[in-house]
Amino acid sequence: MELERKLIKKASLEKLYQKLQANGNKIFAPIIKDGKTEFHYNPSYAEVTYDHIQTIQSLKNTVFPKIENLVRFTTDRNGTEVTEVDLAKVPSLVLWGAHPCDAAGFKALKSIFMWDYKDEYFNSRMNKMVVIGLSCYKCDDNCFCTSVGLNPGATNGSDILLTKLSTGDYLAEIITEKGKEIVNAAAELFEAAPAEAKEGNLAQVKQQFSHEKVTKNLAGAFEHPFWVENSLRCIGCGACAFVCPACACFDIQDETKGKTGKRLRCWDSCGFGLFTIHTSGHNPREVQSQRWRQRIMHKFSYMPERNESLGCIGCGRCSRACPVDMNILEQLIALEKIQ
Repeated sequence: MELERKLIKKASLEKLYQKLQANGNKIFAPIIKDGKTEFHYNPSYAEVTYDHIQTIQSLKNTVFPKIENLVRFTTDRNGTEVTEVDLAKVPSLVLWGAHPCDAAGFKALKSIFMWDYKDEYFNSRMNKMVVIGLSCYKCDDNCFCTSVGLNPGATNGSDILLTKLSTGDYLAEIITEKGKEIVNAAAELFEAAPAEAKEGNLAQVKQQFSHEKVTKNLAGAFEHPFWVENSLRCIGCGACAFVCPACACFDIQDETKGKTGKRLRCWDSCGFGLFTIHTSGHNPREVQSQRWRQRIMHKFSYMPERNESLGCIGCGRCSRACPVDMNILEQLIALEKIQ
């Protein structure tokens, strides 16, 4: 559909929030707790913050849970009875206040889970979710969305994108049919589009490298000494993967108790030493430099080639979370210049 622009007064945002709650939607919104900004389910509107640069955790848990029950099973002398999860019971979810980089992260996940195999667990959650995004008006040194083809006011991945204007009110860009349904159901809260352009109200995120050049350089860099030199600090903790909006590595495990059990899909990381180990004991990525190479190559070479999507949205969470201060932005700048 063609993008539409409207105005919503600051005071009307609370009314929209409450209307969405009253309609039976779960709402996932950012709040400040113990000095940290995190998304929580169904907070009161008074708790919701619009003044954050980035949350610690990404939003992928909404469509790709950290631990997800796939099936339950019972075994007896007659065989095994399998009970599938009823995906029709997945609740409707409104993601309120997601920054454009996080909204774009869903596109990266979709390119993985809806590529050659259509993952019904992921798809059922995506179909039940509406993203009301929030443009960024401030940033920090770890933000690099403009270097990966995004910007602080990008609409990609949001159903509605809100941008705070100089008046304190918000420009509402209606991007999808899902977004249009919400606006139509609360038409009394929206007004004609403002004359003020949103660009003057966005954070200024400097472009620091060309992701196209990085992708091009990676094609000939598989055996480059760069990987050893720049992975010496990595301790393989997986923090970068767990906070990343676009990382989708997982493991499948069965948990049993007596004759009953469940099959779980759990987050994993290609940075873990046992991620690629074979039953024979052979590990094709036996040292950390090979695992770090895989992380970068997957995001900036393999995914663009196979999935037509970058595996990075420039949120900077991995750099903020790394306990040994490995900064992916610094490494990508170096990879742009690698010979």
